[in-house]
Amino acid sequence: MEYRTLGRSGLKVSVLTMGTFTFGGAGPFAMVGAQGVAEARRLVDLCIDAGINLFDTADMYSSGMSEEILGEVLQGRRDDVLISSKARMPVGSGPNDEGTSRHHLIKACERSLKRLRTDHIDIYYMHEWDGTTPVEEKLAALDTLVQQGKVRYIGCSNYSGWHIMKSLAASDRDRRPRFVTQQIHYTLEAREAEYELLPISVDQGLGVLVWSPLAAGLLSGKHRRGLATPEGSRQFAGWTEPPIRDSEKLWNIVDVLVEIGAARGVSAAQIALAWLLRRPGVSSLVIGGRNEAQFRDNFAAVELQLTDAEMARLNGVSAIPLIYPYWHQHNFAQRRFSEADLALHKDFAVE
Repeated sequence: MEYRTLGRSGLKVSVLTMGTFTFGGAGPFAMVGAQGVAEARRLVDLCIDAGINLFDTADMYSSGMSEEILGEVLQGRRDDVLISSKARMPVGSGPNDEGTSRHHLIKACERSLKRLRTDHIDIYYMHEWDGTTPVEEKLAALDTLVQQGKVRYIGCSNYSGWHIMKSLAASDRDRRPRFVTQQIHYTLEAREAEYELLPISVDQGLGVLVWSPLAAGLLSGKHRRGLATPEGSRQFAGWTEPPIRDSEKLWNIVDVLVEIGAARGVSAAQIALAWLLRRPGVSSLVIGGRNEAQFRDNFAAVELQLTDAEMARLNGVSAIPLIYPYWHQHNFAQRRFSEADLALHKDFAVE
């Protein structure tokens, strides 16, 4: 296993993180998975044996069951691993059962700690932007949790570029803890993060964790052009995330993944993960699975080194357009690009 420093912090995380989205299976989460304690324990054991040191969950996954199961299976070895969890999404029907208010965040954290059977959360993510709570209130609440020792590091997830910068500016101005990481959706099929989120990560020192790095399995090689949706998949069960806006482009990407994988004697999934591990700012990929075979296949991606020619082919088939103002910057600002600028522009011809 490889370990990378998380942003500008001193924390080392494995380049693969175990996602526990499938633990519990309550409500709509049953479409993805419904692993109980025994099965979850086997998969956690497998990940720990592979060197994974970070386990990701959220308070809203299966209405808290994911945290409960993770907390139970980590009993006796909690101090040997890192746990990340999230708050913000609705976890009840009350008017204060969601958001990033001081009221909600402190209550949500304390409830998560009980479910996880621990006294601290290593990385606490704001699961989604809350436009009604002032960022100062959010950061003050997180500062309280950090000062109390209940949270070690803070991060954000699914924020836009200006949401992140507004939060970081407030942290710097008020001398509050800064986000050290963001957890985002970023795949060969969905490269929009390269417009703002990756450059911000490089410039501001945020580690990037990628959720659903195989696009909910669409990039695994099991889904192919013109074939029926595989039984047992999320899509077969009715799961619609992430949205696919250009199905022809998706299948073109899958075709290239399968071809490169076949030439290398590995799965398309490994090629897709290996591509992500070469991208700027990426610290870790949050992987999930329904069985040991899926996890073992994902583990092998860590050792897979793609050639420059393979990277170029993958970049070409998945390329995003240079929207404004980036096409203008590309025409007139290239000679003064920073490393953060190149997180977007490097795949295009730079003089």
